[in-house]
Amino acid sequence: MDNNPALTTPAVPRLPSQQQSDATGSTSSEPSNHSNERLKATKSAGVNSAQSTPSKYSHGWRRIVRNFSPSWFSVTMGTGVVSTIFITIPWKADWLYHLGIAFFALNVILFICAFVASCVRYTIWPEIWSVMIDDPTNSLFLGTIPMGFATIVEMWTFVCVPAWGTWAAHVAWALWMVDSIVALSITISLGVLLMSASHQRSLDSITAAQLLPIAATIVAAGTGAEVSSVLPNPHHALGTIIASYVMWGMATPMSVSVLVIYYQRLALHKMPSREVIVSAFLPIGPLGFGGYTILYLGKMAAEIFPRTGTIDPLAGRVAFILGFFVAIIMWGWGLVWLAFALASIYKARPFPLNLGWWGFIFPLGVYSVSTILIGELLPSLFFKVLGTIFSTIVIMLWVLVAGLTARGAWEGHLFHAPCLANLRPRTEVVPRSSSEVEKQVDGQHAANDVKDVGLMPQDSREAPDILR
Repeated sequence: MDNNPALTTPAVPRLPSQQQSDATGSTSSEPSNHSNERLKATKSAGVNSAQSTPSKYSHGWRRIVRNFSPSWFSVTMGTGVVSTIFITIPWKADWLYHLGIAFFALNVILFICAFVASCVRYTIWPEIWSVMIDDPTNSLFLGTIPMGFATIVEMWTFVCVPAWGTWAAHVAWALWMVDSIVALSITISLGVLLMSASHQRSLDSITAAQLLPIAATIVAAGTGAEVSSVLPNPHHALGTIIASYVMWGMATPMSVSVLVIYYQRLALHKMPSREVIVSAFLPIGPLGFGGYTILYLGKMAAEIFPRTGTIDPLAGRVAFILGFFVAIIMWGWGLVWLAFALASIYKARPFPLNLGWWGFIFPLGVYSVSTILIGELLPSLFFKVLGTIFSTIVIMLWVLVAGLTARGAWEGHLFHAPCLANLRPRTEVVPRSSSEVEKQVDGQHAANDVKDVGLMPQDSREAPDILR
């Protein structure tokens, strides 16, 4: 690990007094008219040394954990949606199923590591939490945490429940409840913070990242629709479906409102900067997964409502039919935003590598899953083929972005949290051994003692020979 640039201590700049001392060879050989300047420099030597010496937080594991922002959970979102794609591709194969399980296991490991790193970060440096919350951009990425967890719940539902039975279904139901509570909390709390005085923003600073905390609730609603399909008790499934409809209604209209604001921002202030241009793909996420959610909920309503005698015998079929048309409309709207995103990327090229590149993966992944579900329920070979093409592109993008992210993490430049610039700096006094600076300070004290007893003239330029 000594060769890892992410853990390497930055170079330490030398003190000006040390450079001057090296250049002259010794303090005794300096001209007397520079003695005052030298003595003034030694008074602040301790402060300068503390500022010049690298903090223990600027290297090693502390640097990684301290700069581990919530945006790292976008890695788990992208990895999780790829595992879902391997399971839902229309043309089944054993090797695709096993790849899905492998990505599921990888996603669980990534999420645990990210969650532990975040807990350690806010435990050791609790002041970072308030700074992160106050940051109008960094705080939005809190929505990636429940979305990354939701992909784990989905794969548990698709893989573990069929293999392990009823108890695994109840575990999936409990995990979905936890994910829903966290998603709703983030959606509502960040919405309140956005309207607070500390988060005032101009229109030109708005990006599609505003959708992240809202999309968390949409993803939780879609996960609830999937979990309802494996619950053995139809009344439990009914409650899950109703709750998912409520969450879809809370988040989807709000995401549409943000899309209107974002389109106005693009029309008046043009494209975002190259550093955040990948966020142009984020509108595809709520539209793609919003359509998937309302369609899956309609499918489950058509199955569960008659079994529980809910509303009317035709209520489930009506919900399914309406859900399909809403899903196809949202899919078409997502196609427009996909065209906008591709045009933005083309005009903004080249753009720097950052964690925002994972904005390619999850929105396109959920759009692919929505396309496949439409193809299966229509049924339509066109949508099945198109969904498979989208899915293949998403998998190739994951390989590219994951490789670049691994290299960037090894080199260390991806571990950067801009919100830390708002922290009050901590002044650290680093213990030092005997050095030229200390010798100069001792010499200053000796000179002051001599001056106090009258052996030194007031003007240091007329010092007697005994002190030269």
